[in-house]
Amino acid sequence: MNILVTGATGFLGQPLTAALRADGHALTVLSRDPGRAAALCPGACVWAALDAWRPDSAFDAVINLAGAPIADRRWSAARKRLLRDSRVAFTEQLVRRMATAARPPAVLLSGSAVGYYGDAGDAALDESSPAGIDFAARLCGDWEDAARQAEACGTRVCLLRTGLVLYPSGGALGRLLAPFRLGLGGRLGNGRQWMSWIGRADWIALVLHLLSDSSASGAFNLTAPEPITNAAFTAALAQALRRPAALPVPAIALRLLLGARAQMLLASQRTRPRNAQTLGFRFRHPTLGGALADMLNENQPSPRTGRR
Repeated sequence: MNILVTGATGFLGQPLTAALRADGHALTVLSRDPGRAAALCPGACVWAALDAWRPDSAFDAVINLAGAPIADRRWSAARKRLLRDSRVAFTEQLVRRMATAARPPAVLLSGSAVGYYGDAGDAALDESSPAGIDFAARLCGDWEDAARQAEACGTRVCLLRTGLVLYPSGGALGRLLAPFRLGLGGRLGNGRQWMSWIGRADWIALVLHLLSDSSASGAFNLTAPEPITNAAFTAALAQALRRPAALPVPAIALRLLLGARAQMLLASQRTRPRNAQTLGFRFRHPTLGGALADMLNENQPSPRTGRR
């Protein structure tokens, strides 16, 4: 396939583009930093702006992972506008470019997150569950609505509702390892909030599956089959590292430190990947214990693991 990838240099985009190259796909990556993109995505054509798309640009697929980091700064009014513009407005522009193509892409895989469901407590969630009402949920909902507009030009659309992606050298797990190894880990708030997680290799394998399976469309929870509470996650990570985890962080301290962003750590989403399992996708790591044991032993699974 000839594939356009946005967000190709990030924590998820970079290993995904490597897996796509290994599968023999021709890649074009869109990046505001073309030099960095060229270094991180060797062999790919690099675009600095969406204006490079012309009506005769022929892509078989578009994978849209673009979006400003949501957790690294306080959510001021200006930051919220940037988060929306980099997701919703950009996706709207992307879909308009797709619609002008002489041959629109056959498939669009577009980013989203389990934050779509808001704080759902102990409710079991699948892709048919309603959206939440907080800022992150509304952001995801509008992002998905923008991507769905591509269906009007005959493009198959898959919405990637991604959970907490685990990998030891980056993301949330990468940030947690140092304090946990020092024995400074602990649950967040009361620890009863549900965490929907997925190993990075399973995330990549599931995206590749959705790309190639022409029957796949609509929303997909990119999460492992067994969500876990924050307290259980904390205990599992501490056990994997053979360290204590007796320093809980009170919810009030998180709110003072992070402001509205604390909701992302305290909200509860107990999601299951019903639609992926209906397609026959098999997870290499359905349980957290197995995932941590594999990752922390540096026995990294292949990006292709999990495909039918």
